[in-house]
Amino acid sequence: MTAQVDYLVVFFTATSGASGELLGSDEKELVQLVWQLVDVKNKQLGKVNEILIKPDLSELTEKKQEEEEEDVVEESVEEENGSGADNVSTASSFETALNLFHLELSNEVNSAGAGTSVCLCTDGQLHIRQVIHPEAASKNILVPDCFYSFFDLRKEFKMHFPSPDLKALNVHIMAESLSMPVDVPPMWDPSSTLDPSAILTAEIAVQQVQIMGSIVMALLSEPYSHTFTNQERVSEKFENGTCSKMEKVCDNSVIRARGLPWQSSDQDIARFFRGLNIAKGGAALCLNAQGRRNGEALVRFDSEEHRDLALQRHKHHMGNRYIEVYKASGEDFLKIAGGTSNEVATFLSREDQIIVRMRGLPFIATHEQVLAFFSPGDGLKETCPVSGGVDGILFVRYPDGRPTGDAFVLFACEEHAQCALRKHKEILGRRYIELFKSTAAEVQQVLNRYSSAPLIAVAPAPLVSMLPTVSLLPPPGGLRDCLRLRGLPYTASIEDILTFLGEFTQDIRPHGVHMVLNQQGRPSGDCFIQMTSAERAIHASQRLHKHVMSSQRGANSRYVEVFPCSAEEMGLVLMGGSLSHTHTHTHTRNRSGTGLSPPPCLSPPSYSFGHAQPVMSSEAAAALYPQIGQMLLAPRPLHPGHAYYPASAQLYMNYAAYYPSPPGSPTALGFFPTPSSLSSQGGLMRMPALTYNSNGVKDLINAVQGYQYTPEEALMHAHGAMHAHDPTGTLLTQPKEWVCI
Repeated sequence: MTAQVDYLVVFFTATSGASGELLGSDEKELVQLVWQLVDVKNKQLGKVNEILIKPDLSELTEKKQEEEEEDVVEESVEEENGSGADNVSTASSFETALNLFHLELSNEVNSAGAGTSVCLCTDGQLHIRQVIHPEAASKNILVPDCFYSFFDLRKEFKMHFPSPDLKALNVHIMAESLSMPVDVPPMWDPSSTLDPSAILTAEIAVQQVQIMGSIVMALLSEPYSHTFTNQERVSEKFENGTCSKMEKVCDNSVIRARGLPWQSSDQDIARFFRGLNIAKGGAALCLNAQGRRNGEALVRFDSEEHRDLALQRHKHHMGNRYIEVYKASGEDFLKIAGGTSNEVATFLSREDQIIVRMRGLPFIATHEQVLAFFSPGDGLKETCPVSGGVDGILFVRYPDGRPTGDAFVLFACEEHAQCALRKHKEILGRRYIELFKSTAAEVQQVLNRYSSAPLIAVAPAPLVSMLPTVSLLPPPGGLRDCLRLRGLPYTASIEDILTFLGEFTQDIRPHGVHMVLNQQGRPSGDCFIQMTSAERAIHASQRLHKHVMSSQRGANSRYVEVFPCSAEEMGLVLMGGSLSHTHTHTHTRNRSGTGLSPPPCLSPPSYSFGHAQPVMSSEAAAALYPQIGQMLLAPRPLHPGHAYYPASAQLYMNYAAYYPSPPGSPTALGFFPTPSSLSSQGGLMRMPALTYNSNGVKDLINAVQGYQYTPEEALMHAHGAMHAHDPTGTLLTQPKEWVCI
């Protein structure tokens, strides 16, 4: 609450783009300013003023350019014009228009002599928050102080005439509610405009200001005698702060910004949303799994109204990049910016501090070494003292107290922080140190990442665990009768690999080529080949190592590394592990470090399914399918899946996909023991809901590729046996549901 002001300035803007409720949503530049002074005490209206922004694009001589720098404003007072304004001026730029507005307003207030306090009054929030401040921020222009507070005429009107929705109000509805005559010609009505993106004419803007002035005068007069005291405030700067995980954050006040430059800071985010009030500490930059910024941020605003205005800045630009803006929840914000550590809260409690992140510190680094790192060197005059000395340094540690190599340092001012950042990649001990400007939310996020459970999502276990425990690979051992090809072109096919092997193709075992895919199902550049003997494998690696492979599906060619390996090593990679190339010639391996290079995330030890419901009763199945009906349509529950590694070993998930990977899911795939009527031991796998087209058949063939079957095994349809001998597997035609033996 503030005291009644002496003057109100009825203010209206128009851009070269959309108008109405979409004003400012398209980043178009300001082209027109219209205002009228209202003497609150004497209840008098001043003259209507208009400024048109018309950049001069003509070729100017040096003399004309010098003259324009001295006087960029051409003013024509009391000039006849079509807009109806009493005073029309022309400015050549946005900055010039703001300065001219401030100058003319000050002169008019001084000449009136009835007071000095002045405040703007607008129809809604858009003219100030979505037009003036965003354009000033994008052009690095200082805005006059009068634009940091204003009255929203709709909210003032609502105190006397309750309305469910402020957006539904406009000057015409307010004028009709006040039963006031409008002494202007018929004009544009926002409620009847079919295209809200229509550009306003100069006449309409002037007419809007005239009606708004009449509304203000009606509210000031009897019987309303309204007092304008509830000013809207625009935050001048972003305030850093902390957020507790126990704090309640409203879901309707948070947005997610995506596409930020990686070097952007919380101040850059606040500049992008200039004109909207961001909560204290409400800009949180998101980090990826490696602790680096991923181009996203969560922003918390003071109210839902400001959040909705922020959503209108979707695909506005920050430099040369457009930023996507989406709704987010309070829970999302707390996951990123919330913290519970008292040490962090104490570290971030200092106001107006600049935070710098240090990465790559030696694990034995101390506070004194960090202070010495930022102290001026011999012959250097630049100083960047750490604010608070030892208390201004926060080391990041694991839950067991081990250092992570990261630290955060406080500096008292921007000058000291910039001086510190110039030490980027200088040496401390025997390591170079990376320095980045940081935020309070990033401090919380990094501390949460290292002090709690991993944030990396655990990928689902592969479907290979559902298959019967039969040996899909040769028995493990020290025999190095396999080849590992590394560095394949991503477009390489099995035909390209066979062409690359040349004469050694005849030494490949049947179904012995295994391409390793990543989690997205794309080639990872690795391949394993099972050879008939260890001698041929070694001979092939010696002949083909670092030879160039070409791909028929692409013009790229790459040299390929060829190593001999054992079936045990191949099985580890295909089932989720990874080999350390520094130990490829070590015959004795164990899980602790000689043969594996574990990725930084865990994998569950097993995978199992619950009890599957029978498709139909056993009596109906026996009547329809006397031989195999009961076994197919009444599936038996599986025992819990087997573990990939021994229970005593630590489990890791590799970046490589598990191979083969059947295109099934827990609800569409089932395993059945082999009926006694079949001659060979094995299992049945039921895969319903397959498509009728040929792609489904190809997917099915690709799924079972690599699982060798003997000539006695058969493929059977749910309606009976189809064939008994099919070495190529080409008799799969138009199935709806297949049972693979």
